[in-house]
Amino acid sequence: MERLDCDRMLVAVLDLGSFAAAARRLGTSSGQASKLVSRLEADLGVQLIKRTTRALAPTEVGAAYYHRVKALLEEFDALDAAIRNASGTPAGTLRITAPMSFGSIQLTPALLDFARAYPEIRLDVGFTDRVVDLVEEGYDAAVRIGTPVDSSLVARKLCEARVVLVASPSYLAARGVPARPQDLADHDCIIDTNFRDPHNWRFRNPAGGAVDIAIAGRLRFSSGEACLAAAAAGLGIANVPSFIAGPHIRAGDVRRLLAASEAAPHGLFALYPSGRHLALKVRVLVDFLVERFRGEPAWDEGW
Repeated sequence: MERLDCDRMLVAVLDLGSFAAAARRLGTSSGQASKLVSRLEADLGVQLIKRTTRALAPTEVGAAYYHRVKALLEEFDALDAAIRNASGTPAGTLRITAPMSFGSIQLTPALLDFARAYPEIRLDVGFTDRVVDLVEEGYDAAVRIGTPVDSSLVARKLCEARVVLVASPSYLAARGVPARPQDLADHDCIIDTNFRDPHNWRFRNPAGGAVDIAIAGRLRFSSGEACLAAAAAGLGIANVPSFIAGPHIRAGDVRRLLAASEAAPHGLFALYPSGRHLALKVRVLVDFLVERFRGEPAWDEGW
């Protein structure tokens, strides 16, 4: 297996053009990446990569070895996936990436149930609001909100993901209830800087089209949970995902506003790299999430 690790590292380095990127893909350090390639060169007795301070490139023999061994590794992985699928026992490590708030609030309980259902699968889950390159960084799957834009990934929709306008009863009693999106100019708005355009909130106009309303406010957070907490404390109006706001609307901590003008919902998707052979561990994860989030999300029920 050590030789296989060396071969995989060489292919990753030449695919991505750097030891650092290859190390991220395979979940190790840059130093270990360099050691694996050096060990392979020592075993073969030839130089495979020409290294300089600015770039690296395969030697002539390195390029030939790369093309042959990459094809062999692909065949090996295809065989491994086929055998695992035939055995009917999902196993191995699943690396998953998901947005920070959704991951910690809603996805974690689902993954804990998944871990109980599939004890042979090891989970390695990263929560980040950065858009992760699944292939380059070695992830098996992602959960993302919004229309997928990477055509190299297969996307399966899990459910709708809405953004709702909320404020506390105390704030509305003191400042009044906005009757239309344009009334937000007269209110304190709590800004979530995670949004792509945080100072423009999107609504639906009477004709069914989209309209962006410029907003302002003295409170800015890079966290939907913090924005919701500020709204519940009576400090203004927040525009937050319903998977955060739903339980607080049900509890009466905040009220939903301008429901008729609410923007069209985003989608929640499970994504994974396309390929001829989908590993069984990825298939069962995606099927599990599709079933778990099917229909109206639990966080949107009861209000």
